[in-house]
Amino acid sequence: MTIEIENEYQDEKALPFDWDALLRRVVMGAMDFEPCPYEAELNILLTDNSEIHRINKEYREIDRPTDVLSFPMIDYEEPGNFDHCEDAGQDCFNPETGELVLGDIVISVDKVLEQAKAYGHSVERELAFLTAHSMFHLFGYDHMEEEERAVMEKKQSDLLEQLGITR
Repeated sequence: MTIEIENEYQDEKALPFDWDALLRRVVMGAMDFEPCPYEAELNILLTDNSEIHRINKEYREIDRPTDVLSFPMIDYEEPGNFDHCEDAGQDCFNPETGELVLGDIVISVDKVLEQAKAYGHSVERELAFLTAHSMFHLFGYDHMEEEERAVMEKKQSDLLEQLGITR
């Protein structure tokens, strides 16, 4: 499993815990939870409101910052079903490593800090939640319809509970 994490957030003291280990723990937990039958790769960028605003505007045409953006690289026939990936061949896999290319996650540390305070839980829990949320997007889940939202929320909640990351 290749997890590339880049922290371009300016305040190194904003996340006074081992955020790298937490991100990797949630990603690996999600890979086991779903379960993904392949070795995979993904990228995570920790940034600020200004940069996530720019990315949100450029790629989604939404002119405001958000907490997390997910850029899945796989078109799923059914969320969480990886059966079609081998049929798609090289489109889903990195030809150099053979790993399934899941996609990219962008998280605003500003939003992590704001939302942890607003929801009354730890910064660690908020960062873990946003990572879990984004992982399920990378697995093809969405929350546009009420039924989809309920499924995704249950998966996120169950994963975090399984990892012992609670409010």
